Amino acid sequence: MIVGIDVGGTKALGLLVDPDDGRIVARTKKSSHGSGDELVARLTEIVADLSERSPEPLQRVGLGIAGLAARTGVVRYSPNLPNLVEFPVGQLLAETTQTDLITINDATAGTWAEAKLGAGRGTEDFAYVALGSGIGTGFVAGGHLLLGANGFAGESGHMTVDASGPAHITGEPGPWEYFASGNGLGRLGREAATAGDFPAVVALVSDINEIRSEHVITALNQGDPTAAEIFDGFCREAARGIANLILILDSSRVVIGGGLAEVGEPLRAGIDDWLQRLLLGSEHRPRVEVVLATFGSESGALGAALVAADPLGL
Repeated sequence: MIVGIDVGGTKALGLLVDPDDGRIVARTKKSSHGSGDELVARLTEIVADLSERSPEPLQRVGLGIAGLAARTGVVRYSPNLPNLVEFPVGQLLAETTQTDLITINDATAGTWAEAKLGAGRGTEDFAYVALGSGIGTGFVAGGHLLLGANGFAGESGHMTVDASGPAHITGEPGPWEYFASGNGLGRLGREAATAGDFPAVVALVSDINEIRSEHVITALNQGDPTAAEIFDGFCREAARGIANLILILDSSRVVIGGGLAEVGEPLRAGIDDWLQRLLLGSEHRPRVEVVLATFGSESGALGAALVAADPLGL
């Protein structure tokens, strides 16, 4: 059995996976907040928990991390996980769990899961877009997973879409994930609530500063018109970045994953609608498919397990 772990900006999800067929046997989740040492302790607990629930001894652990995750197990840079920058999380986890461990970027891992078992099957050219605390992407082109020289390919959330826009947590102005990540959706909700235009979401929290993306989604599901307007604008900004990716890569399909994929059809349909309007020359090219990831927010952890099971298969 293989353990796959996806470490994002807010949580760490662990899956126990049967490497023979990719079947998910068990799940566990913990917060990813805190220091590097605290995270290693939580990840160790994840591995121990899943190991106890495994019908067979663990063979290997795959660790997917948001950011520039080097194959050595060191996180070179991760604005959504600042306490892990230049921190050897993979090396330490391998030591504490006494397992053979492989480290990879979480969105790259998610791309691999969808390519092998999910929504990427049937095409040799697709883009995987993980909408979570930030935005991670991965690409299959000509049937091959794009890794880049250092395995860092896919940091598209940090590409600039508005050079005169607000500064992101990185200090850079107007990156895509400022506008179209889960954190971005929560910010839109807080701004509307502060302006007095979003009573439906204010009713869900005790403090406006506590408004997060999940509160906006709750209001959306309740049929609130302000939530619908905010969400439509969010889908527009998600589609804007995706259009840029398609202009570069000519992908035939876009697979939407990450935590926000749990919103389901409203997210897929909203991005699809805006993509056809924003993509230059869309009326002159075959329609680009927009689909939800088969494994939703679990793609990254599943992909990390699949990479660990067959690292030479990438």
